[in-house]
Amino acid sequence: MKNGHVPTNDKFIIMNSKERIAKALSISTDTKVFEMGQGVADMTPAVFGKCFPGRKAAIVADIHTWPILGERLYGLFRDAGIETDYYVIDKEVFHADWKYVEMTDHIVEGDYAAAKAVEDAENHVEAEPEKLFREPSDAYDVLVSVGSGVINDLCKLASYHHGQSYVSVATAASVDGYSSFGASITYGGAKQTFNCPAPVAIVADIDVIAAAPKEMTAAGYADLAAKIPAGAEWMIADFVGAEPIVPDAWHILQDHIDDFLADPDGVAAGDPKAIADVFEGLTLSGFAMQAARSSRPASCCDHLFSHILDMSGHRFNGQLQSHGYQVAIGTLAMCAVFDELFKLDIESMDVDACVAAWPSLESEQKRALELFKDMSTPELGYDSITSKYEDARKVRADLNRLVAVWPEFKEKLQGQMYSFAKMQDMLRRAGAPYKPEHIGVTNAQLRDMFPVVQLMRYRYNLLDLAKRGCFYDDVVDPLFASGGAFEI
Repeated sequence: MKNGHVPTNDKFIIMNSKERIAKALSISTDTKVFEMGQGVADMTPAVFGKCFPGRKAAIVADIHTWPILGERLYGLFRDAGIETDYYVIDKEVFHADWKYVEMTDHIVEGDYAAAKAVEDAENHVEAEPEKLFREPSDAYDVLVSVGSGVINDLCKLASYHHGQSYVSVATAASVDGYSSFGASITYGGAKQTFNCPAPVAIVADIDVIAAAPKEMTAAGYADLAAKIPAGAEWMIADFVGAEPIVPDAWHILQDHIDDFLADPDGVAAGDPKAIADVFEGLTLSGFAMQAARSSRPASCCDHLFSHILDMSGHRFNGQLQSHGYQVAIGTLAMCAVFDELFKLDIESMDVDACVAAWPSLESEQKRALELFKDMSTPELGYDSITSKYEDARKVRADLNRLVAVWPEFKEKLQGQMYSFAKMQDMLRRAGAPYKPEHIGVTNAQLRDMFPVVQLMRYRYNLLDLAKRGCFYDDVVDPLFASGGAFEI
């Protein structure tokens, strides 16, 4: 268990699941009800009635989740006297593209014909985001999301567009998005996080979730494992003052993350207890994001590798790869980078030389435009480096402080991190990808992603620090050298 980088005088207290959930709900800004256990799906109508008395429900499912749970919930809602309709997305495979947000907006408004027309459109013209907002009204249906990451994000953003919340009924331990603040949607060819509140209530029936395809659970395990390097990079951002750690958001997840990841073999075997632990960890990750009003507690460079693959339309054996599978490789990459960081003699850094070598904003903007020129959003890197660029004086101050406190700070980072070897073994045992080739990415392709990852978001990361300290090549190049983690 970890207390991480957050200074605290509080005595560490070990909590059981019920206590952790109660604590998480106390710091959440949006979610007020979280029911998790075997058989709790039957509680959904009562949860809905408590949160939305007198309102009409609209169950949103797909062709997979409708027979698994959606149809049963529809009957339970009707039996409970709740006016209810349903919409089943008629696609074998679909992703969180903007047209499906517009489709879900029509479902909220009860216009199912318009929703179907958008769903079936081959060449859909995207509406501008701000044009989808409506004034709140009791005439709108309240969505009940029955599914995993994609359906939940669609319902989350569409509900926000109409000034209301919704109920999320989980069907797999595959993502942390159920309880997160924000929805990850592809708009204008780029994967973006749109700010929107989490659901007011989450229902997680472990009987249903444990029966989900093993690949989905493995993806969720990998997404949860990403919180290890993401936490270390938040510690670095906190160190330089870029994004201070929010104590509540940190402790509710990081104090328990080791326990949630402790049984990869049980995850692979479909053990309900192990899968419940993963689901709880993913949900607490979302609560941490609610508390921070940001995805910072849950992701950093580890997730950016996934975003690059999404934006390039990467497929393996003709199939798009799940978010968790992609994140598994990004997580391994960052574990390997941290391994190399811990080998360096940071205390001997020549700060004057680093400051002298620090490029101008104009040259960094030029580099970003070149790196991103063939991507769907060529201005993305330019905008990111412009927002997070720092002048030489700030670079000097950060590096001087890093040199001065490196032994202590290194120890804290090591206490947070898993080694590449440990993380690879845990992912392997859980049934998740543990080599780039498992999702159709070559080691050479992975190497080429690193410069793009560093410039992809405004968020300060380990690669930013490495650029400032002139040790970027020292932590990246060994990964792809002979005997490296991703030897080419």
